[in-house]
Amino acid sequence: MFKHRHILLLFMVLLNTVNPVLGQVHKNAFTINNDQMVLYVDLKLSKYAIDSLLRIADITETNAEKLLKGNFLELEKSGWVVKKLQNNQLMLSRPLDELGRNPQMRPVLITRNGLGNVNAARPGYPGFVLYGVNNFNKQTTRELASGITRFYLPGNLAAKKVLLSGNFNDWNTLSGKMLKTDSGWIADIKLQPGKYLYKFIVSGRWISDPNNALLEDDGAGNRNSVYFSYNHTFKLAGFTKASRVTLAGSFNNFNGNELILTPQNNYWIKAFYLAEGMHTYRFLVDGKPITDPANPDVSTDVSGKPVSVLNLGTQVMFKLKGFANAKNVVLAGDFNNWKTNEIHLKKTNYGWALPCVLPAGNYGYKFIVDGNWMRDPANTQQVEGNGQTNSLLVVKPTHTFVLHGYGSAHSIILSGTFNNWDKGSYNLKHEGADWKTSLNLKPGKYLYKFIVDGNWIIDPGNKLWEQNEFGTGNSVLWIE
Repeated sequence: MFKHRHILLLFMVLLNTVNPVLGQVHKNAFTINNDQMVLYVDLKLSKYAIDSLLRIADITETNAEKLLKGNFLELEKSGWVVKKLQNNQLMLSRPLDELGRNPQMRPVLITRNGLGNVNAARPGYPGFVLYGVNNFNKQTTRELASGITRFYLPGNLAAKKVLLSGNFNDWNTLSGKMLKTDSGWIADIKLQPGKYLYKFIVSGRWISDPNNALLEDDGAGNRNSVYFSYNHTFKLAGFTKASRVTLAGSFNNFNGNELILTPQNNYWIKAFYLAEGMHTYRFLVDGKPITDPANPDVSTDVSGKPVSVLNLGTQVMFKLKGFANAKNVVLAGDFNNWKTNEIHLKKTNYGWALPCVLPAGNYGYKFIVDGNWMRDPANTQQVEGNGQTNSLLVVKPTHTFVLHGYGSAHSIILSGTFNNWDKGSYNLKHEGADWKTSLNLKPGKYLYKFIVDGNWIIDPGNKLWEQNEFGTGNSVLWIE
């Protein structure tokens, strides 16, 4: 037992000195129970969350995909005892004395608090958020003119140290030191538009922002403060005699009582975070709906009433050379659910063209020339979808896959967990001595392989790989 206490002490010392952030985000990740090290895994979590938990625990023998399929073979071979619990949970356990024979690569939080809350394994990265508005009792966090976000915690002047920790720094407690002022503590951070979770650590004590009414449960019994970094401001000029102006749009199901504009000089203004994509909206001036006078892009809703159209994203120019005698060229793709009568290209001196604004993502698309479907002849990148081969468009790629050599290959395909191991997509483009393709992948873990003229291979340029059920291995990619 002395040995076990020694091991436990070692982990707690490492925990407190090397990576105390685990105490907040991954609270109770491990427990001690009858000289067994126990890890609880909630299979209702996302694959990314489960993989993150396994990675923190240095469990490399398996992954979320295998656990979700009920494949525990590798775990059991390496000494873990796997037990299924209620509510779709797993309990993994192994004797403590095995720690000496199989040391973890990094410190792991171990507690004696009984059953751990498995939801504590959440990585802290919010999922997709369509829109968001801050709600401060007293505006203590704000955007500076320089584009920097300033977090301010008033008071607490007796504290020796105050830290700011959140998902923007992976809940790091080493780099979030705040600066003491005469009235409180400040920290400046550059944030991209989006949703962020955070807390203050005042002399080692985690607290949520006392001036922020927007809170979110972290699944471990804690409540994190929420901050939205804005990216769009709606403005309505005039109507100075109006008593109330609100905004209603497709992003909030046209709720006319939620987003209230503030009068400022000769404008009514409302700023908030809005996800990329196409949105329709209208203002309500003392209850009367109007389209945005400053926005010429107007459409109609399902009831035939006019709505303004807002496109947030990256502008992409679609071009089709030639076809001078064609009467109608339509663009259809994943971005508009393959509607065949919605996006019409305009005739130009060299063919047909149309600019479109699209959010970040990977899209298949085709042109329809006088009723005949065709891939983009100027685009060699292709993707399979619904049994069809379509042209591939990647908006804001986050990773480029590169395979060096194989100059005599006829076809090289990329396949992985991001496309359910589809053998048809995505094809790599031969550029010089390399084969390449880029994709927009969200943060998370991905497994993949290349298919060279029908033969599956792991990525020789990627040292990170893990074994699979076929004994052939898969390359591993983490997008942070």
